[in-house]
Amino acid sequence: MRTDDWITQLNQLQERRESCVMITLVEHQGSTPRNSGCKMLVTAAGQYFTLGGGNLEFQAIAIAREMLEQHHAQSRLERFNLGARLGQCCGGVATVLFEPLCQSQPQVVVYGAGHVGRALVAILATLPCRITWVDARASEFPAHVDPQITCVIDEEPEATVQQMPADSYFIVLTHDHQLDLALSEKILRRNDFRYFGLIGSETKRKRFDYRLAGKGISEACLRKMRCPVGLPDVKGKLPAEIAVAIAGEVIAAYQRT
Repeated sequence: MRTDDWITQLNQLQERRESCVMITLVEHQGSTPRNSGCKMLVTAAGQYFTLGGGNLEFQAIAIAREMLEQHHAQSRLERFNLGARLGQCCGGVATVLFEPLCQSQPQVVVYGAGHVGRALVAILATLPCRITWVDARASEFPAHVDPQITCVIDEEPEATVQQMPADSYFIVLTHDHQLDLALSEKILRRNDFRYFGLIGSETKRKRFDYRLAGKGISEACLRKMRCPVGLPDVKGKLPAEIAVAIAGEVIAAYQRT
């Protein structure tokens, strides 16, 4: 790979949905290891290309990794004096731009395309997340959906649970309590989700806890299920009100990661 072939590498990172920071030497004065315009890509586990090595590159990688760890979305401009304090002998000045790219987005899986499901997906589509929307009834989906939404029509929605990636955010809002139970069992048995919310009352919660425990689901795993789903302080039974409460809880969950 050519040292300036950063576009190819960036495309590969995007295809893998791997977060990275692109570092660009935007300006140099005096003697610097490399000239303006050179680029470097830094991920959580690796780096591609070079700013010329030495402490400038070491410091730049550390800044990029900190940005990745803290999920920074804003670009950052840093000025480095390449003297003794930085451990460089060039004596020049380098201005470096740090741009977070390919930020990984939460995978949200919504089961149910009824009134609440439609209201919730409309909110989620405005957020930085990828949405998979599942229902057995093709007629329930809108004619047009946002490009970040993948609609899945499956007569056995519970069979799709295993197809979803680890760390997904599962939200179960179907019209059928038996289907809700089957989905809940599949999701809890995976036990690798980032969030799982189930629509329903406290009575439904107790019934499901009893039945799922009878199927071998541990108490610790059951505690991870949010039911009733949604922020408790957001009251109301209108689909839009329920959707806002659920969306708020999902946002709180992914902002904690």
